[in-house]
Amino acid sequence: MSQDYYILAINPGSTSTKIAVYKNEEQLFVDSIYHNDREISRYDRVWDQYTFRKKEILNFLRARNFDLGLLSCTVGRGGLFKPIVSGTYEINREMLNDARISLQGEHASNLGSVLAYGIGWDYDIPSYIVDPPCVDELQDIARLSGHRKIKKRSLQHALNLKAMARVAAQKLEKPLSETNLIVTHLGGGISVTAILKGRMLDSNNALCAGPFTPERTGSLPIMDFIEYVFENKIELRDAKKMIVGLGGMYSYLGTKSLIEAEDSYHQGDPKAQLVIKAMAYQVAKEIGTMAVVLKGNIDAIVLTGGAAHSELFTGLIIDQVEFLGKILILAGEDELKALAQGALRVLKGEEDALTYPQQIPYEDLFQ
Repeated sequence: MSQDYYILAINPGSTSTKIAVYKNEEQLFVDSIYHNDREISRYDRVWDQYTFRKKEILNFLRARNFDLGLLSCTVGRGGLFKPIVSGTYEINREMLNDARISLQGEHASNLGSVLAYGIGWDYDIPSYIVDPPCVDELQDIARLSGHRKIKKRSLQHALNLKAMARVAAQKLEKPLSETNLIVTHLGGGISVTAILKGRMLDSNNALCAGPFTPERTGSLPIMDFIEYVFENKIELRDAKKMIVGLGGMYSYLGTKSLIEAEDSYHQGDPKAQLVIKAMAYQVAKEIGTMAVVLKGNIDAIVLTGGAAHSELFTGLIIDQVEFLGKILILAGEDELKALAQGALRVLKGEEDALTYPQQIPYEDLFQ
């Protein structure tokens, strides 16, 4: 008789914490715990929200009358750690420290590891993360930024990109190891990734490069940005907020909601129409770039993430790129399921948990 595993999956966002409990692959329940702006604004750093968010999660589970003693493990969305290989990792102190110091930047995902670890510690069960945003599978020629003192970082929605690549391969009735895809995650951040036989060969940095997004600038004209920052004596923290959080569509239209922007678009607002078309245009250009990475050998282009629900936005992108081949729309994101599946593979012994940091085999010739 096979063993049943109960898994708590945790995915923290900027103003909410998504959680789900699974019995093996069966989702028992899922919900989002929303945190009001007033509560969140009390904390100077994302890391400082740990105790507050952990209490909210536990209170929510107890209100659902879930017996926490049933849990086999916890699993959280990983954060911006050291560049590491893809896989499921058991959470350790070094990982937690890198999340605490925001090694590659402030982001709500940095809480995923400590929330999973803290609850796992309380109930004496293992805790994991799966395919964090810092997964790095770049080919070496994609690593050079253009200046030896500035390293290109691999930061993208690796968890959803990998999960949707597996789904796409199944739909194409091919093993992932024989499938070439361009997978595009469309959300508050946008990742466009060339996946060759399961490996993410190249991708834009979803924090600060590639297309602009509902709240991020993407790639800016760098000389103009430097001059603007210096001429206006903008502090480093504020300059970073211009790029992540206060950039992109928000800087043009004053909203981070694609739904609100689309309402204005359909009402004939020329600014909203221009901005949405431009955002789709930049996504399409990035897809074209990744088509070059794959040398045109593309089984499918996949559009996923929350914004892939928008027929307007995806339609504008498809109009630009459909000549490249088959398009699959896998709208939404099932990151909680992807987290649970990664943990389940370890619990069942189908793969081994990796030890952080399992760093990429890359020799920097220009150190």
